[in-house]
Amino acid sequence: MNTAENLKLADPVDARELRRCLGQFVTGVTVVTTCAVDGSLVGLTANSFSSVSLDPPLILWSQRVQAASHPAFRDADRFAINILASNQVEISHRFGSPAGTRFEGLPITSGLGGVPLIDGCAAYLECRKEAMYPGGDHIIFIGRVERLVVSGSAPLAFGQGKYMVVQPHDLGSLTGDLGLPFAPSIEAVGLAQPLLEEFSAEHELTACLVVWGNHGPTIVRWTAPKNPLDVPLRTGLVLPVLSSAGGVAFAAHLPRPVVAPYIDQELATAHRGQQYHTPRTKEEVEAVLEQVRRTGVATATDLRSSAAQLRGIDALSAPIFDGQGRMVMALTAMGYSDDIDCRSDGTLVQRLREQAGRISAAMARRGL
Repeated sequence: MNTAENLKLADPVDARELRRCLGQFVTGVTVVTTCAVDGSLVGLTANSFSSVSLDPPLILWSQRVQAASHPAFRDADRFAINILASNQVEISHRFGSPAGTRFEGLPITSGLGGVPLIDGCAAYLECRKEAMYPGGDHIIFIGRVERLVVSGSAPLAFGQGKYMVVQPHDLGSLTGDLGLPFAPSIEAVGLAQPLLEEFSAEHELTACLVVWGNHGPTIVRWTAPKNPLDVPLRTGLVLPVLSSAGGVAFAAHLPRPVVAPYIDQELATAHRGQQYHTPRTKEEVEAVLEQVRRTGVATATDLRSSAAQLRGIDALSAPIFDGQGRMVMALTAMGYSDDIDCRSDGTLVQRLREQAGRISAAMARRGL
């Protein structure tokens, strides 16, 4: 039995090792904001945030006592927790930087007590300060939640010293590091998401981001208009290569050894398939892929399930390239055949190419 006499004091904990160990605990990313006594807006990036109680509704976050903004939070009666969305890495960097005017040019909304809310976040918690407690070199703030908003956007995550995107567990490695030269980074997917949503809203069509996963073309993001398609789309859905627009786009641009096994398998079972208007021979496949390279857009028309007798669905897909010119994603638009214009010289095809080009250009600027 251990006693006080035979217990040895533990070695001092190395601060660097402690930080590395704590980095294994993946957290969300927040920007905590307040309005200082002099009326100036104050904010900082923090992942030291947690729930405390549902009844009463209490949350906590902690701040380093030596932080320049600490007096403002110490003296303020209110603060807000802005839970960042997956496409707000730049916002996290901005409010984590020690210099610069953090709110300059940033779209914000005035919340309770004038506390700023950053537009586009995944969620907001507007709080009245309930208490402060000392916690070593930090102060722990307890806040009572008085108003909250959940936007539905995917949240940003952080762990192991890098940003992450939250995905369902059953998605496996499809959105992680696939070890493939054409796999997009998490930041690239987050960068593309707002442009995906913009395109969907502008044209009132379902829009998807497709990557090449370890089982082929895979949906990693999708958004739908007010009247969505009657099809079971979901994140992590693996698409066929020859009968999906995203699959055809990848087949046209990825190295042949990567896509050839998938093409051969689908050609071998083409007579059993339920999809229409898909190539049935290698010669037909080559003709389709050459057309995609020439026009910059892949098309899949009159897709339907004969068992469900769904209305025909058409889809268009444009390639997204990284800074080295490799296709890493496909931007896909889907709609009922009588609602979507798939003409090669139509406005929709032009806008799809332009939006995919905007994503590619943004990736190149970020070095992604």
